[in-house]
Amino acid sequence: MKGPKFLKYWIPLVEALREAGGAGATSEIIDGVIKRMEISDSELDITLKSGAPKVRNAIQFARLYLVKSEIIDSSTRGLWKLTEKGFEINLDQNKVYELFKRVQTTVSDNKKSQEKDKQSEEIDNLEILDESHQSIVIDILKNLTPRGFELICKRLLTEIGIENVQIIGGSNDHGIDGTGILRINEVVSFTVIFQCKRFKESVSPSYIRDFRGTMQGRADKGIFITTGRFTTESKKEAKRDGVPPIELIDGEKLVSLFEKYHLGLKPKIIYDVIPDFFDNFK
Repeated sequence: MKGPKFLKYWIPLVEALREAGGAGATSEIIDGVIKRMEISDSELDITLKSGAPKVRNAIQFARLYLVKSEIIDSSTRGLWKLTEKGFEINLDQNKVYELFKRVQTTVSDNKKSQEKDKQSEEIDNLEILDESHQSIVIDILKNLTPRGFELICKRLLTEIGIENVQIIGGSNDHGIDGTGILRINEVVSFTVIFQCKRFKESVSPSYIRDFRGTMQGRADKGIFITTGRFTTESKKEAKRDGVPPIELIDGEKLVSLFEKYHLGLKPKIIYDVIPDFFDNFK
């Protein structure tokens, strides 16, 4: 495909959104693109200089340009939605490149064409800007002490609605960082155990199996929280038939939960002017 490498994600991204019914949470849709393109775990582990995952960052760039092409709606933070145009458009490689160049022309009117071409090739290594707080939060979490990370995870689980969250420390914790009670109603509840790991890279299936082993006879539900990401095999292991399922919270989902519950993050409201509305009153 002509142009920067991130253009290859455009069509799979639109297809993933269509398969999801036209909308989905950021992490869901990105995972859908990764699955559709059969991207390997080794490729997903490649990072930019900032430490941001290169593939996920590129998919974010694809989404940004699709927003500027009016194919994806950006009105709701954390939710990717197809516009009416996005549902109807037929994308092929030529159409993708045409739309990309149109956006580039719009945002770079004052640049020479040679500079624009050079800029487009460098986009693959640029950091996505509209989600920049994610990398900041992840960096902060990675640099917390083990105890500090356990405590902030306790705070998050409490906000989510898990009751009586307790941190378990010491040499006899059997790999369990904490416990809690998940109450379904007035008479039904489940014991939950959780583990918190400040991983920079991916979490392999062995960690999931070891954690499940600690659950035996101690809890009905497990939650594994990390600042890293889970490999495809780890996700399969967490949901494997015949064994207790384990809920996985990776770095991306962790930040989205901090956003949802406003933990260390203050939302901003940004308004876009719609000139056509005012034209009706001229």
